[in-house]
Amino acid sequence: MTGADTHLVWLLLGVLGLLTVATAIGEGLKRRNGPTPTIENLNARIYAWWAMAALLGIAFLAGRAGVVLLFALCSFAALREFITLTTRRAADHWAIATAFFAILPAQYWLIWTDWYGLYSIFIPVYAFLLLPVLAVLQGDTRNILVRMSETQWALMICVYCASHVPALLTLQIPGYEGRNILLIAFLVIVVQLSDVLQYTWGKLLGRHKVAPALSPSKTWEGLIGGAASATLVGAALWWITPFSPLQAAAMSAAMTLAGFLGGLVMSAIKRDRGVKDWGHLIAGHGGFLDRLDSVLFSAPIFFHLTRYFWSTV
Repeated sequence: MTGADTHLVWLLLGVLGLLTVATAIGEGLKRRNGPTPTIENLNARIYAWWAMAALLGIAFLAGRAGVVLLFALCSFAALREFITLTTRRAADHWAIATAFFAILPAQYWLIWTDWYGLYSIFIPVYAFLLLPVLAVLQGDTRNILVRMSETQWALMICVYCASHVPALLTLQIPGYEGRNILLIAFLVIVVQLSDVLQYTWGKLLGRHKVAPALSPSKTWEGLIGGAASATLVGAALWWITPFSPLQAAAMSAAMTLAGFLGGLVMSAIKRDRGVKDWGHLIAGHGGFLDRLDSVLFSAPIFFHLTRYFWSTV
């Protein structure tokens, strides 16, 4: 077993331990206080985390192919959720079909083949130019600017941003060869834990709203406490990264801030569309986008910071 495999096993065991403790606490609260709505929601979230952790664990153990395939499927599910809330007309059929069945798989194929020069610009350049052409050729100009923009934005968030998670596997970092999958684990753990800790600190101490018109549950106390806690966790996980403890803390802070701002953006879109969740696929968590929003905004930032400062290509 390689060093990377050993570290990955320890991480998975740590996550397993945390979920076991969380499950015991949730079930204990249920027996003590009865099945209240808050406790039922908490337990539903914990059970959903078991399923998501299992999927991530299987993908990690399967290696590069498993990770690329998992995030391609996540992109497909997220894109479906986003498109259902956009302004669409019959004339958009070919543009939307192309987004799902041509652009999405092409982007992940480019990731798989490590064609950075193309996957870094494929969607924001070529796909962005192609989709409006497919739409206008149908001859329906009603709300055309809104329709084109929403489809482009859906691709940017759900496919382009998401694809930067498996793209971490393509980075060539001296002295870190064969361990890149741990970068994905670092990203997911820090960002997702930041969300949980922001929620927890907000419930315990939250008084001052960050943006009440967008997300009434987000408070400055929750943001500061959650971001600081997640940054400390990230610093403690420096040993699975090519970073020093101080660098790991700085990268964690950048990811948590990007994730928080991304959550606000996605909340604004949901409010504009009059929905609470992006979907209902994950019990207790809403849709894929409700769980991935922070990761989607932080992944490109983390990827490019790592590539610029640590990668040789």
